[in-house]
This record gives sequence, structure tokens and C-alpha cells, in this order.
Amino acid sequence: MREARRGRAALVAAVGLALLTGSCAPPEPVLLTAPAPASLDPEYRVGLLVNVRRATIGSGGGLRIEDPDEGDIRHLDAGASFDAVTRGPDVSLLDTRGPVSRPVLVIEPVDSTGTLRLNGRDYRGALELRRSDSGLTVINRIPLEAYVAGVVGAELGQRAPGEVEALKAQAIASRTYAIRNQGRWKQRGYDLASTTSDQVYAGETADNSLAIAATAATRGEILTWNGQPIDAFYFSTCGGRTEDGVAAFAGAARPYLQSVDDVDPSGRPWCASSPRFHWTAGWTAGELAATLRRTLPQENLPTAFAGGITDVRIIDRPRTGRVASLALSSRNGRVVISGQAIRRVLSPADGGPLRSADFTIRISRSGGRIERVDIEGRGNGHAVGMCQWGAIGRARAGQDYRTILASYFPGTDIQRLY
Repeated sequence: MREARRGRAALVAAVGLALLTGSCAPPEPVLLTAPAPASLDPEYRVGLLVNVRRATIGSGGGLRIEDPDEGDIRHLDAGASFDAVTRGPDVSLLDTRGPVSRPVLVIEPVDSTGTLRLNGRDYRGALELRRSDSGLTVINRIPLEAYVAGVVGAELGQRAPGEVEALKAQAIASRTYAIRNQGRWKQRGYDLASTTSDQVYAGETADNSLAIAATAATRGEILTWNGQPIDAFYFSTCGGRTEDGVAAFAGAARPYLQSVDDVDPSGRPWCASSPRFHWTAGWTAGELAATLRRTLPQENLPTAFAGGITDVRIIDRPRTGRVASLALSSRNGRVVISGQAIRRVLSPADGGPLRSADFTIRISRSGGRIERVDIEGRGNGHAVGMCQWGAIGRARAGQDYRTILASYFPGTDIQRLY
């Protein structure tokens, strides 16, 4: 991969609607020129809890409670723990000395190197508590590099030393995503969500030594195309071939988001060691009807198609091998489902979307009526961009992070911003 060293080049922010599929779900890009960060490690605002009724906050060290306008209003001793709730227009901290109530409160460790605990999980930086439309929203204010380390730890988990290049690739993809999408949820008071709506971020508990080392080794590095941060899509397992961007995300016709073969020289998929390389899902006729009654309305389709299913048929499978459109036939007619909606409609019993769109269908009938529908598939996620288990396989084989990223995002550059 070509590495551009242009110093503090201009950044690009992207703001758009959520695309809730895969490991990370970037929005439809809207390119806006933005200045380079004023800090060498800019602060990000990550939505941890949104519209909840209560949160429990504590720390092993002392805490400082601030009002953004008034400054410090209370200090709490080491080991303190208290609940935060909403009361009228305010957030209230239920301290034993009496509640502290304001529309916005900021909680920081007295020791800047310390952590805070939110519902049993540790976070660095500060916690901002805001009264939201229907409850309490808790935001983690944290430097970008600490956020990236938390994402890498949460996304890839504990890895072996021989897999560190995959962690470096993940760090660059995650940092690129954060810079590209800063301010995505500005109207809600934060930049990014801590879930697969953006990137999975679990704070300090998700960090590990290799994730921290990989983040430090790639500090400030992002992926660019023509000098701009790319749409750094990634997902769990491709099954041997990634997908074209437009197959999963409307408007994602990017030169660097083209389907690529992801197999080693022997033809074995790099992600073959993934626990979700092969999978199955199945429903009895009754279970399928119940599933469709739940999922069809979410796609603005009538529940009338859920009863009396007579056939489930794949009608379009393009060159990448994944299912692009599927027809459900019932006694009430026929409906065609396309794209990522297929995965959402055929939700397995454990909830969430179907693992991937790379599958085959087997139907069991009795007297012409469907008794059972079974699916055999491979891969996990939307399959656009970087395959995380493929990156792990490549790292095990000795590929460095530049080679890994060049394989999944061909033609892009690695650029160091700070």
C-alpha cells in the first residue's frame, strides 16, 4: 500500500442515516470539508447509554462533579457509588449528602489517570450526564486514541501476539471511521454510539495489552482515498469473498469497496478459522410465521404474508454468490425482499439478523405443505470492506497491517494525521 506522509492534511467528516447491519454500520456519506484537529489527540463524545431510567456510577478514586456553567459543585471520596436518575428537566445524582440536580452534569476522576465505573464497567475520560427526550443519556468524553484502543479490544477481543498486525489494521479502520463520522449524532449530544450502529466500544474493560500496543503503533494513521478519509467498513467473516459496497449500503459505490477474493494461495479462505465460517438456522412452519409477523412490519411489509407460507425461493444471486433477492410466497400473495432486508426478515431464533446473505435453503414438506425451512450459510456480517477473521488469518501467515488493509481497500493510502 502506498503511504502518503502529508502531515496534518484536511479531514473529511461524514454525517448521515444509520445503516444497522454488520459489525460497523456507517451512514450514507455526505462529504463535508473540515479542518485538521486542533489537538494531536482530539476528544470524542461516545453515547454509552441513551434514554435510560437509571445509571450507577462509581470509581476506585475520588470524583469531581461539575456543572458546565458553574464549575465544581461537589467532590466524592474514593470508593463512592451513587445512582443517577431523571427528575423533571434535570439529572439527579443521589448522593448520601443529598441529591445534586442539573440539566447537565459532568463527572471526572480527581486523578486524571483514573477511571470511572458506569453500571459495572470502567471508562477513561469523563462522563457527561444529560436529560434527554425520554430519560437519561450518558456520554463518555474521551481522547480519540483511548477510544480506538477500546474499540479494538471490543471488536477483536483477546488475540495472540502473532495476530497483532490484524489489531493494527483494526485500529486504523476504527480511527478512520471515527474521523470520517465525527458528529454523526450531534443532535443527540454525542459523536458516535457505542454499539454496532457505529463501532462496538466497551471502555477500559475491553482494552488489553495488544490492543493498546496496536493502537499506539499506528497512532494518528488513517486510510485515505484522494487525501480524504474513506468509508472504512468492516465485518466479522466473509466466507472467502467480500462484497461490493452497493450490495449492502446505498450510495457506497466506492472504487475501494469492490468485491475481492479473500483466499490464500491454496484457495483456502483466510477467515476459515472463524467460528461463524459455517452456520445453520431453521424454523418450523409456526416459528417462521411468528418470525415474519415480527420482522415484516419493520421493513414496511404487511404481516398478511406471514401466514400460510407456501414457498421461500432465492431469485437473484449475483457473481459474489450472496443472495440479492428472495421471494416469499403465501396464500395471500408473493413479496420480494432484497438486499440486507433479507437478513433482517429471516431473523434466527436467537435474535438479530441472519448471519450473512451467503446461504442455501432446504424446505421440508408434508402433503405439499411446508413443515420446516432450514438454511445453511457461511460468513457473518454485511461482507463489505475488511473481513476481521480474514485479517486475523492473514496476520497469522505473516502479513503486516499495510498488506492486510491494501487487500481489503485496494488503492487507498495510509496517512498519518498527527
